[in-house]
Amino acid sequence: MDNKLESKKELLKKIKNIEIKATILSDNIFAGQYQSCLKGNGMEFSDIRRYAPGDDVKKIDWKVTAKQRKAYVKEFVEERELSVFLLVDISASNRFKEKLDLITELVGSLAFSANKNGDRVGALFFSNQIERVIPLKKGKKHTLSIIENLLTINPKGDKTDIAMALRYFGKVFKRRSVIFLISDFLDDNYEKELKILSQRHEIIPVRIGDKKYESLPIGAIFTLEDAETGEQIVVENYKENSSNININNISNGINLYVGEDYVKEISKFFNRGRVR
Repeated sequence: MDNKLESKKELLKKIKNIEIKATILSDNIFAGQYQSCLKGNGMEFSDIRRYAPGDDVKKIDWKVTAKQRKAYVKEFVEERELSVFLLVDISASNRFKEKLDLITELVGSLAFSANKNGDRVGALFFSNQIERVIPLKKGKKHTLSIIENLLTINPKGDKTDIAMALRYFGKVFKRRSVIFLISDFLDDNYEKELKILSQRHEIIPVRIGDKKYESLPIGAIFTLEDAETGEQIVVENYKENSSNININNISNGINLYVGEDYVKEISKFFNRGRVR
């Protein structure tokens, strides 16, 4: 019982620390950049009015036109509210302490930035299966629940399958969203799914790397320790820089490395301007 209480206290302390850091980043660094870069760029239905010369015929509401026997068009306004989804790879290679710390801080910062901007935020955690889906919502309590879920989840799968996660998202979530795809990208054969999903959604790949492991010879085997369970994980250094090749072929990607200033890299991304 004491151990459980102590673990709970440690978890709450960790969540609080992440909240403080993420809030500072979202308030002082990312807020304006986030808003200008990721402002809503979809269109939502507003009203119906009589057709006027010069109106786009594609906007004619044929149902209303037939009923009224006069041409009517649909009016649209820019959609201000974003749906922000955090697709997070929680497979074994992302579970050791340094990577998990970076991923958790990043998720917290992005979630708090979305919350501050009045956007809804959700999360999907995956390995080689869908581990957990957190629906889109607003509010600080919801943002903190995303962080807590990320810290406490015990994945059933240890490998990763990015293509599967993208297919699942495309089937379940139809409304246009901004997707931060957070992974070390130690996977391949997902480019087709990425291309299909990007036709409807804005996808921003965020690669989490660790230079000390990437400098090892290809095929080298090393051991990592799970940050939460202490379980040791044997990982083989992936085939020839495949993650670098894949991420560099994707526009709007962000490369982050353990032990380096991720704030600088995210700020650089936001400063590029609007996503598309």
